[in-house]
Amino acid sequence: MKKFLGKNFLLDTETAKKLYNDFAKQMPVIDYHCHLPVEQIAGDINFENLTQIWLYGDHYKWRAMRTNGVDESYCSGDKTDYEKFEKWAETVPYTLRNPLYHWTHLELQRYFDIDEILNPDSAKRIFDECTKKLQSKEYSVRNLLRKMNVKVVCTTDDPTDTLEHHQKIKEDNFEIKILPAFRPDKAMNVDDAKTFNGYVNKLESVSGIPISNYQTFLQALKQRHDFFAAMGCSVSDHGLDYVYAEDYTDEEINAAFDNIRNGGQLSSEENLKFKSAMLNVFAIWDWEKGWVQQFHLGAFRNNNVRKLKESGPDTGWDSVGDFSQGQSMAKFFGKLDSTNQLTKTILYNLNPRDNELMATTAGNFNDGTIAGKMQFGSAWWFLDQKDGMTKQINALSNMGLLSRFVGMLTDSRSFLSYPRHEYFRRIICNLFGEEIEKGELPDDINWTGKIIQDISYNNAKNYFGW
Repeated sequence: MKKFLGKNFLLDTETAKKLYNDFAKQMPVIDYHCHLPVEQIAGDINFENLTQIWLYGDHYKWRAMRTNGVDESYCSGDKTDYEKFEKWAETVPYTLRNPLYHWTHLELQRYFDIDEILNPDSAKRIFDECTKKLQSKEYSVRNLLRKMNVKVVCTTDDPTDTLEHHQKIKEDNFEIKILPAFRPDKAMNVDDAKTFNGYVNKLESVSGIPISNYQTFLQALKQRHDFFAAMGCSVSDHGLDYVYAEDYTDEEINAAFDNIRNGGQLSSEENLKFKSAMLNVFAIWDWEKGWVQQFHLGAFRNNNVRKLKESGPDTGWDSVGDFSQGQSMAKFFGKLDSTNQLTKTILYNLNPRDNELMATTAGNFNDGTIAGKMQFGSAWWFLDQKDGMTKQINALSNMGLLSRFVGMLTDSRSFLSYPRHEYFRRIICNLFGEEIEKGELPDDINWTGKIIQDISYNNAKNYFGW
């Protein structure tokens, strides 16, 4: 019997152990999509205790706690930090076979050298030891990134963000690249006139461009796109139900913009056409600059209306969606490709039924100009676990070239999430190692090791130009 989370965790063969320990383990980390709060990196802060770095804003843990019968006051509410941690420690033993059980104990091991299992009996000891370490300079957020051998981090930023914290990080000459990513979802969300108009007013203020019509709206957004590029940005991201690809005319989009600016609500058809137009504009701007565009597709968000009103968005009321994906993607990417304006693209899906769809759609638009130009991205959100990662890897292997894959990211708000890269690397080494020992792949450890190092780090470094 293997020791829990021992040296050979998730590694079932001697070949897998060699691939991980000799090739994957030492590779640096590129986190090309995450939600780390950049102001905390700029300030190089220390967290006061383990709850603040581990439980604040972590809706993965909150969902588990709620399911375990924990009151909301211990999740997003007003209980003390230690009271919240106690409830998490009570919940952890009940997370067996949930990825949270692995992640929790990997993070305790890798950051704090704690091998003890978290439960109500160990809670106080673990909380005190981790809190003491977190208050030391060695555990400032920049040193946490250094500890995990991180080389590049891309945060997620709205076009109206000033990027002042990114500027400070640059001025500090911090050796780890902390780069913005352009996330313009709010600029194309016309579901509610009041919310959209408030956003347009903010954009007008930040850009300094008076917005009187659709064309000046685009001018203001283009100014922000250019500003992001000047700040080192080369990545965009969109969080969508599905890719919007309705046919539209310029006259229709101009009229829709005027309507909503006057407080009117758009029809369903006008709404989809406006979003389609905006998505096409952003894609062309990304192509002009040689950026990588990312599409996170298929989340069914904010389902619990009562709890959404109490807690707000991004607090754990989302699920896997069942949106139709294929036809609109083919139409959207086909339109861009027909004019040779399709930039490097990464597709992420949240419904595992769409794995093969995503992998083959990416393959449709790989045109030989760039290795791995179109990517089927890593398992995301609810799929970011052993089974989900394995299914994504297998679909990509069967339908494309796994060897050109840009690998793992955290998609996390936590500075303690980087062991997920290790988790991914162990899984992929185990898959290769098992097939080598079965005779399904040649026993060429050096070539296979190179492929694993490429997936772990080199492919992303080359793909993004870092």
